[in-house]
Amino acid sequence: MSMTAQEALQALKDGNRRYVAGRHEQGSGVDAGRRLRLTAGQNPLAVVIGCSDSRVPVEIVFDQGLGDLFVIRVAGNIVRSSQIESVEYAVGELGTPLVVVLGHEGCGAVTAAVQELRADTPPLPLRLPSLMKSLRPVVEPLLEGGTPPPRPEFIDQVVRANVRHSVDALRASSPLITKKEQAGSLLLLGAEYSLNDGKVVFLD
Repeated sequence: MSMTAQEALQALKDGNRRYVAGRHEQGSGVDAGRRLRLTAGQNPLAVVIGCSDSRVPVEIVFDQGLGDLFVIRVAGNIVRSSQIESVEYAVGELGTPLVVVLGHEGCGAVTAAVQELRADTPPLPLRLPSLMKSLRPVVEPLLEGGTPPPRPEFIDQVVRANVRHSVDALRASSPLITKKEQAGSLLLLGAEYSLNDGKVVFLD
């Protein structure tokens, strides 16, 4: 069944409320009938670009089941060509009406980028050149005018800035996404997940 962007967004909000309350409707099992029906094709209600962090399993966080979400997971929920093309496939070929970039509290990739780019901390022992290249434009402006202490509040400020950066990158890099947004057939927005209480806050 096709949904509008607002209906899809409400489905994610409702699912997250169930998750936070511990009232899962989807459960941990797999419905064999639904699995078989999906062999004919998919019609996901939303694309979610999330972090690879094992503590943020997207389908569970939004209490969605087989075929409901088109999930793209990459450390730091960064947006590069492969992520953009995956989103374009979902919105262009599958007609998915909602795209969410989901960051999360205490993101390890963001924390690593802050550590790497701060002048008063040693370089990371593990080289992550592609990830650092993607996160540098987000982190460096927030470090200008001094180096704030790497407290959780600052890391989460960078997390939110990174989510917005990824949303902007999708708009700037994809005429298809921009066209669908302007036509009102697609909603693109960012969100942040709290490790502490499980709540998702939508940023736009």
